[in-house]
Amino acid sequence: MTNAFIELGLPPDIAQALADLGFEEPTPIQKAAIPVLLEGRDVLGQAATGTGKTAAFGLPLIARYVVGKKAELPQVLVLTPTRELCLQVCESFLGFGKTVGIEVAPIYGGQEYGRQIRLLKRGVHVVAATPGRALDHIRRGTLDLSAIKALVLDEADEMLDMGFAEELEAILAELPAKHQTALFSATLPDRIKTIAQMHLHEPEHIVIARSATQGDAPRIPQHAYVVGRSHRLAALGRILDVQSPELAICFARTRVEVDEITEALRGRGFAVEALHGGLDQASRDRVMRRARAGQIELIVATDVAARGIDLENVSHVINFGIPASLETYVHRIGRTGRAGRSGLAITVLEPREYGRLRAIERMTKGKVEVRSVPSITDVRAKRMEVARGAIAEELLEGGYERFRVVVEQLCEEFDPFDVASAAISLVDKLSGGADDEEEIPAATGFEKSRRPAARKQHGRQAPEPGMTRLYIGAGRSLGVRPGDIVGAIANEAGIASKRIGAIDIAERFSLVEVDTPVANAVIEALRGTTIKGRAVTVRRDRPKEKRTDRFAETSERRFEERPEDTRGRFSND
Repeated sequence: MTNAFIELGLPPDIAQALADLGFEEPTPIQKAAIPVLLEGRDVLGQAATGTGKTAAFGLPLIARYVVGKKAELPQVLVLTPTRELCLQVCESFLGFGKTVGIEVAPIYGGQEYGRQIRLLKRGVHVVAATPGRALDHIRRGTLDLSAIKALVLDEADEMLDMGFAEELEAILAELPAKHQTALFSATLPDRIKTIAQMHLHEPEHIVIARSATQGDAPRIPQHAYVVGRSHRLAALGRILDVQSPELAICFARTRVEVDEITEALRGRGFAVEALHGGLDQASRDRVMRRARAGQIELIVATDVAARGIDLENVSHVINFGIPASLETYVHRIGRTGRAGRSGLAITVLEPREYGRLRAIERMTKGKVEVRSVPSITDVRAKRMEVARGAIAEELLEGGYERFRVVVEQLCEEFDPFDVASAAISLVDKLSGGADDEEEIPAATGFEKSRRPAARKQHGRQAPEPGMTRLYIGAGRSLGVRPGDIVGAIANEAGIASKRIGAIDIAERFSLVEVDTPVANAVIEALRGTTIKGRAVTVRRDRPKEKRTDRFAETSERRFEERPEDTRGRFSND
């Protein structure tokens, strides 16, 4: 394995890191891009997510600009469209460069500035950032790009689709005149071609067809469970209770989410291990040994950390939310049903994600069956089925004669059937069975959410159960994006992002769903701050069922302009 990457021109230290991460052979995009970038040339790459693009640009840039260099001003800047991809890029770079002492800084909205500023001041080799937050740091003087030797635009088409064109141009204007550039995009619309013509110098154009990397989508059963955000962990536990997997891999988006899922499932009595970039190689090896020995039921992992996993006994793959890329979904579910075994793909999703199931069906050429979350009765029935099977095996094996005297004594005092029932009840309690759980409320209305969230008719659709919708008097006209809202709530109110639900941004106002218990705290915390330098109203939404979208915006603007209303303001973090 190591020789395959060394033959591409990578140094042995980096090849060793790849071996530790479980990389075996370079993918087509890696074979094509690594030698070109090692030469210092520009690259225009066209390849889908999940084809190994991060390694394709990360490995050669680490070799050129990190190995043997002290961490001071950043040498490499990677721009990504989303916070999740930013964190994945950072995690990958840390893994690729762990043997050469790499320092990486993730810069994204939703995290406090102070932490990011301290990290930049200590010195880094690489900055991975979302465009909006990167530009904020540049304007504050806390991100110095004067030493940048290489720029990567990752998922460039998605960045433009999300409206980051102005931010990209402003950032590119701050870079040194001479630097290496790599632009990767799943598609090459005219806007991307224009950027390439303006900012890339005689680039090597690399096109990787999907068939070269993805192959046919795996033909395994696919189930989906639609549930409110605050009930997802409970629903996952119920599903696992009923499915009883031999070995399952549950994919989560971030390292924090991996830890949250792992802790919650251990509390329910599952034998579960976490797998993410924060683990050293010894811990990773221990997890794999336990999985192969049948000592655990579930591995919870990020996509990056799961690379190199080679387990033939995976019976279930679980998506905790739909991944940003459908190619990633296909790659995930292909880990089950191997070597002629049966397998099952399960996705636990929020109502706002439901509309993407149709795209998954087109991609996989298979039906995704939407199921109801198992009820308490379903879980109890499954536990009884397991208990019955265990008792039957014990009866067939024998060797329980020493307990007969106790049974005979009990049967003299009680009915034999009552004695057996009490014994099974005790087994159920000892195995973690609980009767004090509450039913998980069914998600409703999601069948109608095939359209993108931005096109929903404001005021006509109730929020998810357990969520409260808040009105914020600022929208697209002020340049507000979902990350601005999430960052403001997380920073000002100290509310975890997992307690924030659907966000719908209109031209002049925005609607955001938060867990009902924290709604008042969010409103109170957002008072006294500003967005885009302007004070805005923050309050509970009061929808009007029969108004049109245009009338809704007009009436909300009139409400905002009334001086007697209480105002809340928040900062663009």
